[in-house]
Amino acid sequence: MMNGKTVIVTGANSGIGKATAAGIVKFQGRVIMACRDRSRAEEAAREILQETGADSAQLVIKQLDLASLRSVHTFCEEIIKEEPQVDVLINNAGIYQCPYTKTEDGFEMQFGVNHLGHFLLTHLLLDLLKCSAPSRIVVVSSKLYKHGHINFEDLNSEQSYDKAFAYSRSKLANLLFTCELARRLEGSGVTVNALTPGIVRTNLGRHVQVPVLAKPLFNLLSWGLFKSPEEGAQTSVYLSCSPDVDGVQGKCYADCKPQVLLDKATDQEVASKLWDISEIMVGITT
Repeated sequence: MMNGKTVIVTGANSGIGKATAAGIVKFQGRVIMACRDRSRAEEAAREILQETGADSAQLVIKQLDLASLRSVHTFCEEIIKEEPQVDVLINNAGIYQCPYTKTEDGFEMQFGVNHLGHFLLTHLLLDLLKCSAPSRIVVVSSKLYKHGHINFEDLNSEQSYDKAFAYSRSKLANLLFTCELARRLEGSGVTVNALTPGIVRTNLGRHVQVPVLAKPLFNLLSWGLFKSPEEGAQTSVYLSCSPDVDGVQGKCYADCKPQVLLDKATDQEVASKLWDISEIMVGITT
């Protein structure tokens, strides 16, 4: 189904990203694993090849640190130089509820990686995606967007910081980005859709503190109630590969089915304003 297709997956070295890469490889696709830690990516690639029995040529590792605009530029320059086409871009990588830190460029880490890094990445690869049309962009958000709010007076969380709110805000920003990008891509041959994977057993929650005595119970409950990475990746793979979503634009999916979002996630005025401010923050001049 994906034979001859090239797919970029950010954060492909673990969790949903790794499972997504494996799922696409199983469909004969070629995956560019865009990862911050090259050694972890190489280990993940070996495991994917062992699991799938795929040809090693189906996996390419590229260094990408979404907390560095310089790294994003370097990655995209290499992709544009080396790849004649990119059929799917999956904006998967994310940071979850980390303590207050800043990116290389001074952005609050969750907003900087989850939204701004992917915003610039998509912008820089858009011409290549258009030349590769029909092509797709897949944005991984979260149902926790419901608790988020875009405060244009404090996007960098310098006035106050709550790690859970900051994560929810970054995931709301993903959906607003999808909404505005879909509007801009009409008639281009490139589609963009988002998804919420549900609660998945990954290392995304490594910054969440669980009391030592409660960890055995937490781990037991997580195995019983949380999705496996493979289950969490199903919708990412579906939106990348399935003919069911040919031409579908600007929707959000969960469990491979379209979802109805809260109004704040599809507010065109807020989406347009966030887009304009994001361009300024990452240094895009149009």
